[in-house]
Amino acid sequence: MSKVGKAPIDIPEGTEIEIGERQVRVSKGGQDMTQDYEPGFVSFEQNDGQLLVRRQGEGKEYRQRHGLYRSLVANMVEGLNEPFEKQLEIQGLGYRARTQGNKLILELGFSHPIEYDLPENIEAEVEDQTDITIKGADKQLVGQVAANIKSFRPPEPYKGKGVRYKGEQIIRKEGKLSGGEEGSIS
Repeated sequence: MSKVGKAPIDIPEGTEIEIGERQVRVSKGGQDMTQDYEPGFVSFEQNDGQLLVRRQGEGKEYRQRHGLYRSLVANMVEGLNEPFEKQLEIQGLGYRARTQGNKLILELGFSHPIEYDLPENIEAEVEDQTDITIKGADKQLVGQVAANIKSFRPPEPYKGKGVRYKGEQIIRKEGKLSGGEEGSIS
């Protein structure tokens, strides 16, 4: 058995799971998420507050999908109970962010501010104009939104200005050295 796939998924109180022919639906508090799966590779079994994923064969593809679908459904259950979050920080003189309704407005040294429309069920919180927290139940979507925001102005290696993940280390380069070096032609 796959180490990931054989672990049961604990279902917290108030979380409902419906297992369909080709889809698993997880819902809690008015929010619901669905995940398609391939019934030829895996099946789902629910009992005693746990969800088990069983694979239908022993080949390599069966083992791969066993762990994949277990992780995807476990992330849905976890995300609906406690939202996932990614933290970004902005560094640079005059670089800042703010929220306005369902938009994140970024001023990143361009001639105009960047208005980023947040997807449905994704929230952004801005603290001190330079710290952004992206929250949501969908782990993949939270990561994608954070990556999209970072791509507007990735950190540059000389001064480190730009948008980075909180705690991310940027390898800095040394700038050009000027005059007076050995071997230079005067």
